[in-house]
Amino acid sequence: MARMKFLCDADRCVECNACVTACKNEPDVPWGINRRRVVTINDGKPGERSVSMACMHCTDAPCAAVCPVNCFYTTSDGVVLHSKDLCIGCGYCFYACPFGAPQYPRVGNFGSRGKMDKCTYCAGGPEADLTPAEYGSREGGQFTGYGSNRLAEGKLPLCAEMCSTKSLLAGDGEIIAQIYKERVVRRGYTSGAWGWMTAYRETIAS
Repeated sequence: MARMKFLCDADRCVECNACVTACKNEPDVPWGINRRRVVTINDGKPGERSVSMACMHCTDAPCAAVCPVNCFYTTSDGVVLHSKDLCIGCGYCFYACPFGAPQYPRVGNFGSRGKMDKCTYCAGGPEADLTPAEYGSREGGQFTGYGSNRLAEGKLPLCAEMCSTKSLLAGDGEIIAQIYKERVVRRGYTSGAWGWMTAYRETIAS
């Protein structure tokens, strides 16, 4: 069974924010919620890179490990989803996630939070596929559903489909890894790929 994954090729990303706009409009999430965002490193300096960030749908998701009510679950496609009916807004997942994916739509009295919202890989939620209950609506300024279930329609997440440079890839993790491997080999980077020295604290042999 395929495991759905995201990959952002930092050498191709031009910070156009088309993925952010698509993610914002497709599920019609409320203001203050950003399921996807573009992070720029070394902005305005030599070596500047931009990376599109969202939930990476981890194989061993730390958000699910710390959730006290077990509102997270993983689909057969490897997509990490959650149930807003079970979420109590404790915020543990926010602190556990290394990508800052969990978002909270509002802050009430005494620091209380609303129901957590995050990238669903355009795979909906625990309700029946392609139903109004799954898509959701706005109640009291809070989005109650999960947005479009594009996977059930045989489509990829809209953020990846809108990427004009094909920097943001979505789909079967093995196929995406092969595509990125071919790109890196074609560029002649080997161990000089962006991020290698930072991640492994190694210099490139001359």
